[in-house]
Amino acid sequence: MLDWLYHISLFVVEAIVIVVAIVIVISMIARQKAQGKSNNAKLVVEDRGKHYKERQEALEHCRLEPAQAEKAEKARAKEQKKEAKKEKKNKSTVTDKKVVWVIDFSGDIKASDTPALTEKVSSLLLAAKEGDEVVLRLESGGGMVHAYGLASAQLDRFREANIKLTICVDKVAASGGYMMACCADHLVAAPFAVLGSIGVVAQVPNIHKLLKKNDVDVEILTAGKYKRTLTMLGENTEEGRAKFLEDLADTHGLFKNFVSQRRPQLDIDSIATGDIWYGSEAVSNGLIDEVSTSEAYLQNKAKEARVLEISLKKQLSMAQKLGVHTSAGIEKGIDRAIDRITRLKWEKQ
Repeated sequence: MLDWLYHISLFVVEAIVIVVAIVIVISMIARQKAQGKSNNAKLVVEDRGKHYKERQEALEHCRLEPAQAEKAEKARAKEQKKEAKKEKKNKSTVTDKKVVWVIDFSGDIKASDTPALTEKVSSLLLAAKEGDEVVLRLESGGGMVHAYGLASAQLDRFREANIKLTICVDKVAASGGYMMACCADHLVAAPFAVLGSIGVVAQVPNIHKLLKKNDVDVEILTAGKYKRTLTMLGENTEEGRAKFLEDLADTHGLFKNFVSQRRPQLDIDSIATGDIWYGSEAVSNGLIDEVSTSEAYLQNKAKEARVLEISLKKQLSMAQKLGVHTSAGIEKGIDRAIDRITRLKWEKQ
């Protein structure tokens, strides 16, 4: 009997493992297909000023006694109706008002959000008018040079179109992230936001000695003296290492020139050491122009202009939706299991 239960249990466990593996593969394929389809995404616009006003009215309503609240609600409804009629008669009161367009960029090592950023920039260049402002909420610790170079080039399109670009950094804009940040006409950062890291780094692991110890030969064939300077598997030479360092120095020089052209007030030689500064420190050396959070900046702007937040909502097929939800469910289950194991560990102590 015990032997039968053992085999049944083993079969069930194996079946669960197979099903989970299949689901993970399907979800990964669906998620991969969903990524990179930003051109099929729906453009969503949220009136941030309206959001602030609704929150303000809701909280002010709570301060009133029931009778006062009812009276205030009637007065508000009457005022809204009056404003709606006014706007209908004179549409220029809406269209002529300055607009602050808000977009987001969250960067990883490959700057994977660049296609979405490109589409947002292209869309805004079609709609933005003279006097409008674009606010980018930026968060990135940097990554690949060519990837962040492309993202920065997208932001430079606003400068070329004479549209003011303000960049707000709440957490981090370092290395490639700061390369993007310095494209701003006005750069704002929270007090403890991390900025700077104007430097270049490269890491190349090498296991040649391990392979040689186990009598494994690796042949690297190239055409061109510097086609491959440092390798992971072959034996690296001093000449190759020197060339690699020279390339890093050249890249660092390009980075410094890029930053100094956009923020000429910087003492670039003292700043471009790879060091970082917090927002509260970065005003004095010219890395940023103002210490504030993005929310405080936008709330202040809402007093004088319409604040419209732009985002892209991906249009997913049923298979993609299933994959994304399944993947999220699996991740949530794993997180719960880890949390449970951690709590059990502490309970036993």
